[in-house]
Amino acid sequence: MVSRATWKGQLQLSLVSFPVRLYNAVRSTSRVTLNQLHKGCHRRLKQQMKCPAHGDVERADIVRGYEYEKSKFVVIDETDLQRIRLETTKTIQLVQFIGADELDPIFLDAPYYVAPDGRGAEEVCRVLREAMRESNRVGIGRVVLSSREHSVALQVQEPGLLLTTLRYAHEVRSAAPFFEDLRSGEVEEAPLRLAQQLIEQHTRPFDPTQFTDRYQDSLLEVVTAKIAGSEPIRVQEEEVGRVINLMEALEQSLSGAEKKKRPRARTVKRAAARKPAKRA
Repeated sequence: MVSRATWKGQLQLSLVSFPVRLYNAVRSTSRVTLNQLHKGCHRRLKQQMKCPAHGDVERADIVRGYEYEKSKFVVIDETDLQRIRLETTKTIQLVQFIGADELDPIFLDAPYYVAPDGRGAEEVCRVLREAMRESNRVGIGRVVLSSREHSVALQVQEPGLLLTTLRYAHEVRSAAPFFEDLRSGEVEEAPLRLAQQLIEQHTRPFDPTQFTDRYQDSLLEVVTAKIAGSEPIRVQEEEVGRVINLMEALEQSLSGAEKKKRPRARTVKRAAARKPAKRA
């Protein structure tokens, strides 16, 4: 069952526009969340809005404001927000295209599936998708989502399109200060070749279903065990050894990877040997 659209509007490229719907491409409903409780009675705590001068405040008496100086605010109401309404409030406005390999992943933020809204929009959506796929291009544009204008990237996501909000340049930190200690210099041939072999031994197709949130799984086990009245099993954290000799560590890693491969083959053979013959 398709979830409800997050946003409805137009996707515009120059004089071409067609109605689209956006759907969240990711979900977080499966996460285990913990609530804050009163230690004595275990009742869930509630957050209450309080005014330092007048105490509890009703929702109807809450307004929004901007602090321009310490403890000095200017109130912003709905009329003010309507005055700054942009043309991208209900329109995804594509302003340029770039090569697919030009988009730095560090700028990618929240993804949305883009679906045509109505039969009349399907053909335009297909044409745009095929044109982008064959030219290997990504569209860059703007749209207002959640009271904020975002820059966005529009990419081909078979059999449709994927829109991803982008972080602005001022939101991304420069990497240089964090890598000051990583001095440039020549890399020795021997450890480089061993590192490449180690990478090759661990290279295989990416299957996202093989990766789960093990911490969330463990937390759920703890919750389930406590509900059942039993004590959850505690697993000791593995100690990670500190690398002293790079060559020795690489050689041991390669040797360990080889040993893991061999027993697996023998186990399969033994299991095949024990398999009972089919009865006539």
